[in-house]
Amino acid sequence: MTTRTHGFNDGAGAQIAHQHPNGMGWVADTAFVAKTAYVGPEAQVYGKARVCGMARVGGEAVVCGEAVVFGEAWVYGKAIVGGEARVKKTNDISSSQRAASLGRWHSWNTAHEPK
Repeated sequence: MTTRTHGFNDGAGAQIAHQHPNGMGWVADTAFVAKTAYVGPEAQVYGKARVCGMARVGGEAVVCGEAVVFGEAWVYGKAIVGGEARVKKTNDISSSQRAASLGRWHSWNTAHEPK
């Protein structure tokens, strides 16, 4: 795992980050991604976001803020999951959907299974 800086296009400028070994996507050192999770080469995880378990972040998806993606959830396409959103197990966010919540354990109801 190589540590260097990366610009996440969030207005904060370059941040200390690394490429996740499972998928080579960019992860800020302030965020957490489990070794068992996948972050694809075009995907990004930053802020205080967490990607846990067997979760997958692919395409050009972004997980940021204090969002948590866990279980076997998929976030992919151009999806953005941020704020304090939680995406779990079989909830999946795709395409240009955005999931954000001010509630700690808000459930995103428009999530769907990947095809």
